[in-house]
Amino acid sequence: MEIWAGSTAIITGGASGLGAATAEALTKAGLKVAIFDLNEELGKAKATELGGTFHRVDVSDAANVSAAMDAVVAQSGVPRVMVNCAGIGPAAKTVSRGAPHDAALFAKVIGINLIGSFICASEAAARMVGAEPMAPDGARGVIINTASVAAYEGQVGQVAYAASKGGIVGMTLPMARDLADKGVRVCSVAPGLFLTPLLQGLPQEVRTSLGAQVPFPSRLGNPAEFGKLVCHIVDNPMLNGEVIRLDGAIRMAPR
Repeated sequence: MEIWAGSTAIITGGASGLGAATAEALTKAGLKVAIFDLNEELGKAKATELGGTFHRVDVSDAANVSAAMDAVVAQSGVPRVMVNCAGIGPAAKTVSRGAPHDAALFAKVIGINLIGSFICASEAAARMVGAEPMAPDGARGVIINTASVAAYEGQVGQVAYAASKGGIVGMTLPMARDLADKGVRVCSVAPGLFLTPLLQGLPQEVRTSLGAQVPFPSRLGNPAEFGKLVCHIVDNPMLNGEVIRLDGAIRMAPR
């Protein structure tokens, strides 16, 4: 991580869960972090803890994202690492009790998870490509998006979520190809069952049961393990255009 030490990383959804763990890991690796989140209380607390900055950002609002990135550049310099962790996952079936899936809810999930990731990635990339290279090979930055195993094995009630994460998978390689001649790498991580705030709210017996579905290690993933992979992607210059499953070999059943 030597060439990236002292540079700036933006993490969306950095106030909690996978995003917070990523912010912690990148800080330990010597980067300055800027947290983009809607939760001001948690976001400010995490930023203070890590010596970073907090920006209240709706990732689906392009103007909001652009303004926040300008603020980051002014405060900390051009972002060299962009990690998209912001996302939502409401459960709803294509048809439930005879009623169709709420179209506005479907659009909201796509807007935050997929379009939001694209907006943040493209806005960050636009700033990275104008910066000086960080290494002799011309490296200028790294973008990491968060997909999900649901992109491949979406479960009952995950049609919107799976579609949004499938979009993340689909845009990873073309985005990497778009930015290859500019020295910006793009990868995605597809986590399985992780101990995020959503699962932490479940009873212990339910969490244990979910963890037992994972072949090995038979437990829920620790968000710190996600952060560790993010650091490795940043540090390994040959990782580009790839989606990496981080799931303990689980393949999700329909339910």
